[in-house]
Amino acid sequence: MKLIHQQYGKARVRVMKVMRVGTKHTVKELEVSVRLQGDFTAAYAKSDNRRVVATDSMRNTVNILAKEKLGTETEAFGLVLGEHFLKTYPQVQRVEVGLWERGWERISINGRPHAHSFFEKGPARPFANIVCRKGQNQVESGIEDLLILKTTASGFENFVRDRFTTLPETGDRILATRLKAVWTYEKMPASFSKTNGKILAAMLKVFAGNYSPSVQATLFQMGEAALKVAREISKISIAMPNKHCLLINLTPFGLENENEVFVPTDEPHGLIEGTVTR
Repeated sequence: MKLIHQQYGKARVRVMKVMRVGTKHTVKELEVSVRLQGDFTAAYAKSDNRRVVATDSMRNTVNILAKEKLGTETEAFGLVLGEHFLKTYPQVQRVEVGLWERGWERISINGRPHAHSFFEKGPARPFANIVCRKGQNQVESGIEDLLILKTTASGFENFVRDRFTTLPETGDRILATRLKAVWTYEKMPASFSKTNGKILAAMLKVFAGNYSPSVQATLFQMGEAALKVAREISKISIAMPNKHCLLINLTPFGLENENEVFVPTDEPHGLIEGTVTR
């Protein structure tokens, strides 16, 4: 028997850092995963742990480097972690670091943002995937679980019809999706957070402003917009699962329902995915 692939690490390491400038506080909360590949075959095949870095040590590394290095840029911290494991342990050949952020927004009191009180922004999570090899780093950033919706300027017509088709064609429907997008940096930006913000704003502008003949067409247009606004990225992958809003039939009650009352559904749902590159 032969082991053809192996990796291991620590997942769901939770860390929060409060950064203080005078009386103003900033909160950074991350969920971190670390996975190592390298010369660990003996641990699997020969019960030899002499090269194994304990996953408990990985957790401690995240916490200590958060104290020393974590700032406002998630990707920068991921690179610090990846390069640390490569430099510290010669048996490590590849490090993959995943980072998911919980967003906190300042509570406003009488129209002024409070210095040290916050509320959660929502379920949408910015994330980053960092892969470090000797002499080579790859950075991906993205957003997941971002629920977006438009109540008109969307349709779906002229699709294949056969004996299995019951869906009516429409030129006016609700379009809702839980967006996931991940983009790959070809070169490092001056600010990851600002560039990520520009990318997301460009995609949402397309979603809101363009008529959507299909989710597929909107996905491609959003990918195009992201690539145009950020020359630092080389490609973007987008997943847009449909969150159907089904028109309720009110005719048994003598009422007309002109795109007013719907039942939102999560399943089954369409799943549209695509990658756009230059």
